[in-house]
Amino acid sequence: MATLAQPAGPFALGTFSAPDGEPFPGLLVEDRVLDLSTALDWAPSGVRAVVERWEETLPVLHALAADTVLGWQPLDVLRVHAPLEPRQIFQSGANYRQHVIDLEVAHRSPDDPRTVEEARAEIAAVMDRRAAEDLPYVFIGLPSTITGPYDDVVLPSWAEQPDWELELAVVIAKSAHRVPVEEALEYVAGYTIANDLTDRATVFRRDMKAIGTDWLRSKNAPGFTPLGPWLVPAGSVADTGDLRVTLKLNGETMQDESTKDMLFGVARLVSYISQTAQLLPGDLVLTGSPAGNGIHWGRLLRDGDVMEGSITGLGVQRTRCTAEESA
Repeated sequence: MATLAQPAGPFALGTFSAPDGEPFPGLLVEDRVLDLSTALDWAPSGVRAVVERWEETLPVLHALAADTVLGWQPLDVLRVHAPLEPRQIFQSGANYRQHVIDLEVAHRSPDDPRTVEEARAEIAAVMDRRAAEDLPYVFIGLPSTITGPYDDVVLPSWAEQPDWELELAVVIAKSAHRVPVEEALEYVAGYTIANDLTDRATVFRRDMKAIGTDWLRSKNAPGFTPLGPWLVPAGSVADTGDLRVTLKLNGETMQDESTKDMLFGVARLVSYISQTAQLLPGDLVLTGSPAGNGIHWGRLLRDGDVMEGSITGLGVQRTRCTAEESA
């Protein structure tokens, strides 16, 4: 198992299992875990159930974290799963300024008359206008893409250009609909890490350009969203506008950017989504990926690659890529 970096704050939540055991919601304090399905008198079935009662349960979790007498288990004998199972996943695209500029250059058609400098300047102006007009770009992902933070990721045989996208993920605490920006953070339980894998070759429809992007095909293969390791309560994360997002591929740093480069922060994204959809407890809001994707480097994922993703205070996930076996 990968080195399990400690999260910020006095505790975090996760989903764990003993060898050959059933997954259970756990409270992580340093190197030990408390089974919340037995420690809480209402026996939650999973972390999402804990989040559904977040406001009343949070003080209890603080008290449990300070109790050293309860039946704690050592972390190193447990398997770590994705921290929770969301009902809905909302994904923000084109939310890091430098990332979008890099993608625009990488996806230029061969007959594009613009120079690299002209293309960069043009898309930078578009990004600035989007930020001024307050129009995030959000689409929907499938919960079936979720996998654990240390699980292998199977690269489908049809995926010609599989790529990484490490992202800060927001976990919603309570039902939110038409929430103003000023109140949006009150609806956030905490944060975790997501790697939103994408097949670049199928992002844009080839049969009819007017249709635009095909997110179902390019982003929703099983296991394409390694999640976790932990759900870190919002109160333990000092400033989501200044976290370091870092992804290493086989030990080489590929992404290393601050969330300062986001066009739309957490509050604006949550508020924007809630104007149309109803956010539910345990839902995920992925906030976009910074610069440094494989399409930028000219190096896409392949069999045997190991990705290590970290975000300040949220721990580290480590996943290995495997090629899909031939039928």
